[in-house]
Amino acid sequence: MRPYLFLIFVALVSSCAKKSPIMYPETKKEIVIDSFFGHAVEDPYRWLEDDRSAETEDWVTRQNAGTFDYLDQIDYRSELEESLTKLWNYEKRSTPCVEGDYTYFYKNDGLQNHYVLYRQKGEAAPEVFLDPNAFSEDGTTSLAGVRFTKDGSRLAYLISEGGSDWRKIIVMEAASKKIIEDTLVNVKFSSVSWRGNKGFYYSSYDKPEGSELSAKTDQHKLYYHTLGTPQAQDEVIFGGNPKEKHRYIGGYVSDDQHYLFISASNTTSGNKLFMMDLENPKAGIKPIVDHEDSDTYVLETEKDKLFLVTNLNAPNKKLVTTYADRPTPNYWRDLIPETENVLSISNGSNYFFAEYMIDALSKVYQYDYDGKLVREIKLPAAGSAGGFSGKMDQETLYYSFSNYHTPSSSFALNPKTGETSQYWTPEIDFDPNDFESKQVFYSSKDGTKVPMMITYRKGLELTGDNPTILYGYGGFNISLTPSFSITNAVWLMQGGVYAVPNLRGGGEYGKEWHNAGTQMKKQNVFDDFIAAAEYLIENKYTSPEYLAIRGGSNGGLLVGACMTQRPELFKVALPAVGVLDMLRYHTFTAGAGWSYDYGTANQSEEMFAYLKGYSPVHNVDANTPYPATLVTTGDHDDRVVPAHSFKFAAQLQANQSGQNPVLIRIETDAGHGAGTPVNKTIEQYADIFAFTLYNMGFKLLPNKKVKG
Repeated sequence: MRPYLFLIFVALVSSCAKKSPIMYPETKKEIVIDSFFGHAVEDPYRWLEDDRSAETEDWVTRQNAGTFDYLDQIDYRSELEESLTKLWNYEKRSTPCVEGDYTYFYKNDGLQNHYVLYRQKGEAAPEVFLDPNAFSEDGTTSLAGVRFTKDGSRLAYLISEGGSDWRKIIVMEAASKKIIEDTLVNVKFSSVSWRGNKGFYYSSYDKPEGSELSAKTDQHKLYYHTLGTPQAQDEVIFGGNPKEKHRYIGGYVSDDQHYLFISASNTTSGNKLFMMDLENPKAGIKPIVDHEDSDTYVLETEKDKLFLVTNLNAPNKKLVTTYADRPTPNYWRDLIPETENVLSISNGSNYFFAEYMIDALSKVYQYDYDGKLVREIKLPAAGSAGGFSGKMDQETLYYSFSNYHTPSSSFALNPKTGETSQYWTPEIDFDPNDFESKQVFYSSKDGTKVPMMITYRKGLELTGDNPTILYGYGGFNISLTPSFSITNAVWLMQGGVYAVPNLRGGGEYGKEWHNAGTQMKKQNVFDDFIAAAEYLIENKYTSPEYLAIRGGSNGGLLVGACMTQRPELFKVALPAVGVLDMLRYHTFTAGAGWSYDYGTANQSEEMFAYLKGYSPVHNVDANTPYPATLVTTGDHDDRVVPAHSFKFAAQLQANQSGQNPVLIRIETDAGHGAGTPVNKTIEQYADIFAFTLYNMGFKLLPNKKVKG
């Protein structure tokens, strides 16, 4: 094999000195031509889609070597890693939940790779119940879910290996912590729902032909596993025939164990809903909602009364009631009607807790089961609240609260009186009082008002030279609400600005807001993000020389599209695990399920042209200087396969006309992000921040007041 040149010296002497050109590892071209409606499209890096080939493995090795050669030049990279490590090292806890005779909670002592599940009985000292840090030596096996039986005597927990979406299920007796079943394998996109203590429902696909990390999976099945029997004998409940074929199927049992509810969908938006009377199985499965024009699920049952959460004819969602013998929409009656704000709802202690997003901020109201308003739950400040769920007989419920500069704390609520008390608060070397968040509203290209939260150290001078990260997502009805992040805290402590706009495509203003950023309206999302950048520049929070954009998954697409449409606007681009090849995304794993948001290139000639018009892989221009770019992905990502990132990085390296570096950092034995060990996360963010600040011209960290 011929020797390859990696990156060579980049001058660090001054911002006005000329930098040496960067020599990238060679990436061969093998032209593959696809035809879409008679239009030929070249794909020179198709070979990088083969995640099992030695050639792809070699390319990954060489790219990583070059990237780390570059990062090793940055003197303060280790200082950033130390800062991240120091700040990360504090105790973190989840809100507790009650299962049987025990109260369970997750805790991390500080730098543990994974949270440990503890339990406590009465006033006794907490004990370790399940420690994911012992699952593997290198921390790449993580806990992906825990589900108890109603009486708390047994549990099934799911594990993920190497960050994959494929799961294994392990069954345990709670009292003895004894494993009582053979491990179930090849489980994907699944929860676990127990029926009594004798078995449970779960979902999976048939094992795909070819690579399990990239091969298409499109027929999901709901199974029932009876304890004491081999997995091969598990009964297919739904999805086993062509009539029942769907990409995503899930099943859950009502709290009283009377009903099984089945959700079935083909995209990430909208679902059919079915039910089965478990006390009369001969009655079979009957529909509640027989189309995919809404998102609907059963929150609770009370004998034969059903409580459903739906956005059917209610884009902002509502709570409705009906009865098991007449479950279809024509019989529904509003209990908590739709409002102008988006509703999410939980229940516990025989109450409903309605959380409304008002400009992406939480307000919580308590209702009884007759739909009567009991009270507003007073929250500590403007931010995000979560929890308020529990058993019907619980006397205390718990919730969490945080915002961009306030670490998550837990609160205890007496639902009968409304009295709230601090349950647990972290001790962290970060003073929230030193920082503030400001919500602004700016105009997008078409005049639409878009909210944005800007967080920074108090006393920030608007001089236009503050290092700024603009973070976005804008898709899949997902809402970006304020939450605390240790990594972002380190950025703020360095004098950085952190800005998060609530783009169209998200769920902050309901289904209409989501739809305004889908398919032929996807450009709205990019326009919203670009307008956010322009707002920050116009108001002197930053300037193009000090502005970085970041996003992951669909947010990686956002970064890729915006940096190819407006490369002059940003100094640094940080696309993470991005959907970057819009003509082929639907051919990998469960990617076809994203078609509600994106459409597909096979859908119509018009849709093909639209997707090709913004697809990052297909819009890299050889005559354009692009921002300094650090693409990040994981070699075991089977959600958004790493080929997206590989091909985008290869195109940028081949065509970059400016002097800014284009690098790719590929985490090994890592997937889409969930379950990543803390040590890997710290290393990755130290690299991201170092790359960002270095390319903004900082010779020393910004908190030392020295710029290049």
